[in-house]
Amino acid sequence: MEAFDSFWSTAVDYAWGLPLVFLLIGSGLYFLIASRFTPFRALKHTFNILRGKYDHDQDPGEITHFQALTAALSATIGMGNIAGVAIAITLGGPGAVFWMWVAGAVGMATKFFTCTLATMYRKKDEHGVEQGGPMYFIEVGLGKKFKPLAIMFAIFGMIGSLAMFQSNQLAKLLDAHWSISPWLTGIVAMIIVGIVILGGVARVGQVTSKVVPAMVILYFVSAMIVILGNYQEIPQLFLSIFTNAFGTDAVVGGAAGMAFKTVLITGVKRAAFSNEAGIGTAPMAHGAAKTKEPVREGLVAMVGPFLDTHIVCTLTALVILSAGVGGGSDGVVMTVNAFDKGMFGIGKLVLAIVITLFSISTMISYSYYSLKCSRYLFGSKFGQYYIYVYLASILLSALWTQDTVINILDTAFALMAFPTLVGTLLLSPKVIAALKDYFVRMKI
Repeated sequence: MEAFDSFWSTAVDYAWGLPLVFLLIGSGLYFLIASRFTPFRALKHTFNILRGKYDHDQDPGEITHFQALTAALSATIGMGNIAGVAIAITLGGPGAVFWMWVAGAVGMATKFFTCTLATMYRKKDEHGVEQGGPMYFIEVGLGKKFKPLAIMFAIFGMIGSLAMFQSNQLAKLLDAHWSISPWLTGIVAMIIVGIVILGGVARVGQVTSKVVPAMVILYFVSAMIVILGNYQEIPQLFLSIFTNAFGTDAVVGGAAGMAFKTVLITGVKRAAFSNEAGIGTAPMAHGAAKTKEPVREGLVAMVGPFLDTHIVCTLTALVILSAGVGGGSDGVVMTVNAFDKGMFGIGKLVLAIVITLFSISTMISYSYYSLKCSRYLFGSKFGQYYIYVYLASILLSALWTQDTVINILDTAFALMAFPTLVGTLLLSPKVIAALKDYFVRMKI
């Protein structure tokens, strides 16, 4: 096991360097400017789409715009927002939160481009069902000579879309506070997730459209209770986030005299893990949306990073920083301790409910991503058996260390981001042309 841990520790250091950070941020800035700041110009129209104004049952796809967004959000709003933020602050100080915001802002444009392409270049599977995602828009949009990039995405997507972090952190929490065996947590989670995902993407969309709004509201209310209880400290906390963004002392955990490179990479890495903009997972969910208008689904998708990073992650960061809890071995325990301190002893129970909902909903959505990658590589007949690997990973990761799980997933995410962003950059003129046409027709 020691050699296994060492391999992934080395792999993540190679995969996550400044080149990938510049690719993620640089691509997002290009998409933002090239689209003339579409994420901020079309918000009213986007919410009209979400409330079903433009839904048509006869449109190609499997789920509604809202279900596609909640399926994607159930994967992104989860342990990355709770445990991931704690880890970011521990390793990169409060300044890492600033770079999470930056990555989230440009990530809105990245999500718009990648998810527009996911519906623009769909491909029918053996059953005649339209499928979308980076592997499909790379193959269909760029042609067969780029298929190695599509295959690369699908291979690492099978790994990166395993719900290991969710299972691991849920098990750590229940073990630390209620002495529930990680074995038991892993087995129960595996059974619950298995029951839902065997019903296919339609059931995934139905479940997440009900669970996601409820869990976000509960988390928002809980966080606001803690933040308002420490309202005098909030201005100083925001100041520390900005002043530490370029590498100074960490407030919670972290090493003194922290280098700018560490703060930057930590913030962008954890933002990518949280909102997944540029990684390529969300386009697989949005690619299943019922629509004939690719731009319309791109507009829906861009809401994700804002809700995920600028709302939920910021709430978590303010709770942790205002509570002043120390860093620990497990990010989720650190976050729960912060909530418990600010909610007069009931935070532990409230967060246990929230984290369980977050974890299970993410495990459900990630199964769809993993299977989609597997079916792309091996076809529906053989690819569907990957579901058993997926379910087994829920149990195994409940028993592994946090560092090992994070290193595996971060490495896979990095190797998913490369083909996703390269393909999106090459196809970006198609998105820009479609955007202009759509805005003219819709008189936006």
